[in-house]
Amino acid sequence: MTPSPLSYKDAGVDIDAGDALVERIKPLAKKTLREGVLAGIGGFGALFEVPKRYREPVLVSGTDGVGTKLRLAFEWNMHDTVGIDLVAMSVNDVLVQGAEPLFFLDYFACGKLDVEVAAAVVGGIARGCELSGCALIGGETAEMPGMYPDGEYDLAGFAVGVVEKSKILSGAQVKAGDVVLGLASSGVHSNGFSLVRKCIDRAAGSLPTTLDGKPFREAIMAPTRLYVKSVLALLAQHPVKALAHITGGGLLENIPRVLPEGLAARLKKGSWPRSELFAWLQGTAAIDDHEMNRTFNNGIGMVVVVDAAIAQAAAALLRQAGETVHVVGAIAARGAGPTVVIA
Repeated sequence: MTPSPLSYKDAGVDIDAGDALVERIKPLAKKTLREGVLAGIGGFGALFEVPKRYREPVLVSGTDGVGTKLRLAFEWNMHDTVGIDLVAMSVNDVLVQGAEPLFFLDYFACGKLDVEVAAAVVGGIARGCELSGCALIGGETAEMPGMYPDGEYDLAGFAVGVVEKSKILSGAQVKAGDVVLGLASSGVHSNGFSLVRKCIDRAAGSLPTTLDGKPFREAIMAPTRLYVKSVLALLAQHPVKALAHITGGGLLENIPRVLPEGLAARLKKGSWPRSELFAWLQGTAAIDDHEMNRTFNNGIGMVVVVDAAIAQAAAALLRQAGETVHVVGAIAARGAGPTVVIA
């Protein structure tokens, strides 16, 4: 007996759905086009020409995912902002080197492709690229039956930026007396969600209705803030000594990455406001301040180190660009203490 023919669709891969998604993505990607794009979505490779205004261009790359925040996206059916998170986690890292993000590529993997869900996710990716001025020029959608449970997917992406060799930010120029500015976060961003989910489980049945004026779920899922345009505006006007993107490890582990040996950041406790969101997380988790500041961004998503003489002007420019800015501390000799002190 001749076996009946099997198609790729019978095996669980719907090529037509993949093609439909590409058609949905194309107009979203088109909105992100910028100087340098030579070929984008649809080819085997995406082509990008480094803008000619750079004399000694150095490429800076970054890659990341969204982490276990995706579990809440699945459970709560909230897929339209995790793409912004994906972009932000990479472009904010690239920015820390003083680089302008140029382009972004994403990887979306699932067991069975739901075009509506995938389009919502990629719509968020395109929005994140638009907000950060970089082009969405390619990516990969992988439908892999048996690899993921129904309704679930994974996300990864990477960004490439460029900076003049002479303007790379390494933190080498940081000195005692420099001022530390903190740029407010939009919430938890995309780190610490394994603990966030434990808090939600622990408080089940008594979850707050709102946090910081937003419905609870919206407050928890608020996308990572994109600092690119405001910080690039600052870099164009004032010399910045160092930048630190506050991600996993919080303030305590990210600031030391940009400090020279022998220096410490002394931050003043209470110099930035305490949000209801972080107060709820700390109270529910029953953890101390030290653990909060090494798990979450705790309200500060980006740290900017500048000379004291320009701190006021730098803060004013950042505020004009839309950031909420706090003078959170200063750089000092480390001595025998820790690299970051919050007191």
